[in-house]
Amino acid sequence: MTSADRGNDPLPPRVVEALRCSVCGDPIGAVERTLRCGNRHSFDLARQGYVNLLHARIPAGTADTAPMVAARADFLASGAYRALADELARVCAEADGLVIDAGAGTGYYLAHVLDAAPSATGLALDVSAVALRRAARAHPRLGAAVWNLWEPWPVGDEVASVLLNVFAPRNGPEFHRVLRPGGLLTVVSPTQDHLRELGDLVLAVDERKEERLDGTLGVYFARTGRTEVRRTVELTPQRVRQAVEMGPAGHHLDRDGRRERLEALSEAREVTVSFAVSTYRRV
Repeated sequence: MTSADRGNDPLPPRVVEALRCSVCGDPIGAVERTLRCGNRHSFDLARQGYVNLLHARIPAGTADTAPMVAARADFLASGAYRALADELARVCAEADGLVIDAGAGTGYYLAHVLDAAPSATGLALDVSAVALRRAARAHPRLGAAVWNLWEPWPVGDEVASVLLNVFAPRNGPEFHRVLRPGGLLTVVSPTQDHLRELGDLVLAVDERKEERLDGTLGVYFARTGRTEVRRTVELTPQRVRQAVEMGPAGHHLDRDGRRERLEALSEAREVTVSFAVSTYRRV
């Protein structure tokens, strides 16, 4: 089955069962390529296979743009962050039922987890429809829905066995609500050393990020572990540009001469990639 074929498939049944109408909160069902609740609110699947459940505009600069998504897809395909994907697959290898990726982007990490967990199904949530066009085709057991993670999610209570959160907004109350008792939450954030060789081409990591992470989630979850994934990789000038363009700095390329400095790069660089992988159990 090709990626294009998967994009034309309906959502996996387990994903449909977990979703709720974003207008009234009722359960929904699928009829061919339309989701509909008992109150007749309906949502059509896009041609690429995802469903948009949003019914309000989002602020500018919130969702990843088409150039940011293209940069991310090409960069991740290079294998520069493969060590992180492998670690997530290891941590979540025993997942069953539904795995929700909150802020899934192109679905790269969720697809790796699903490869390692053959009995699991994935739901990719992201505010960027452009990103979910790719996520919907990333794996045959994956469904994708556009949603703003800061809002109450159109997802049922205690429907997920695992929740992933990779460089994305952390909505502690919703994490807790959608995870089943004892469910696993895995959060990934960059360390202060991440891409340090690129200086102010990238946005600085808050030195209190891990402290704030535990403070945000501590009411709802007990931390069970934390590991660091750290590598040194060689990035060509093109990969350096992609690493900058795909992250938060991608919204600010025209500030501080960032775009001009990126375009002037002519040599490969040795760069540190470093991530903190924290695991929690629902309490």
